[in-house]
Amino acid sequence: MEKEVETLKQQLRQQEKLASLGLLSAGIAHEIQNPLNFVINFSKMSEKLLSDLTDIVEDNEDKLPEDDREEMEDIVTDLKENMSKIVEHGERAISIIQGILLVSRGKENEFLPTDINRLVKEYTWLSYHAMRAKDKRFNITILEDYQEDIPQMLVIPQDLSRAVLNLMNNACYTVFKRSLEEGESYKPTISVKTAMIDEQLVITICDNGEGMTDEVKQHLYENFFTTKPIGQGTGLGMSITRDIIENKHGGKLSFESKAGEGTCFTISIPKEKR
Repeated sequence: MEKEVETLKQQLRQQEKLASLGLLSAGIAHEIQNPLNFVINFSKMSEKLLSDLTDIVEDNEDKLPEDDREEMEDIVTDLKENMSKIVEHGERAISIIQGILLVSRGKENEFLPTDINRLVKEYTWLSYHAMRAKDKRFNITILEDYQEDIPQMLVIPQDLSRAVLNLMNNACYTVFKRSLEEGESYKPTISVKTAMIDEQLVITICDNGEGMTDEVKQHLYENFFTTKPIGQGTGLGMSITRDIIENKHGGKLSFESKAGEGTCFTISIPKEKR
């Protein structure tokens, strides 16, 4: 009993740290968003200036030596491509930051029209990069298959993103753990798929990690149950994920797993909110 109480205390302390980290992340995200907006806006302005410069060069091309004119055209082309990439990746960063702010400050239980593919993709890679930042040895293959014609759906985006993140974090953890044990002969792989099937949004996240024993399956959704070392897991992720999918969205969270082979989680959410 004393050991269980101490374990619960440590898990609660970890939960408090995560809550503080969430507030800190929201503050950092807010501060980063402003300079990123400047980067994007000035890139767009520079792109317009380059277009104006191109027009001037074309109007005066007969006054420039051919070699200089060709070199200038090449430079302008490269600059335009660079500006376009800056805008593209800057807007991608803004999108991620807005997602973080939505998770931390979004109105509780507010259903919003949401691009499901975009949400799943962002939090899939957010999980990957978070793991990569913690340990540079982490390197996996992610196979993505997003059905293109999925319409925007009314979901609670900050909650659904949390569910996807929880499942991806678990998948990343198990394939990385197995890769450390088995070495180069093992190829850690996670597949992520979205589809609309019979008026149901279906999100599947599968891994070829360690899989689950029968005992783990029985306790999977229990609060504070975790197979991770203390400090790496709170034991709340799966119960929260099931609550998000089944109670808040009227959907279904299911899984198939075999020890030593891997696990596949399936999220099913009705197209029309019940």
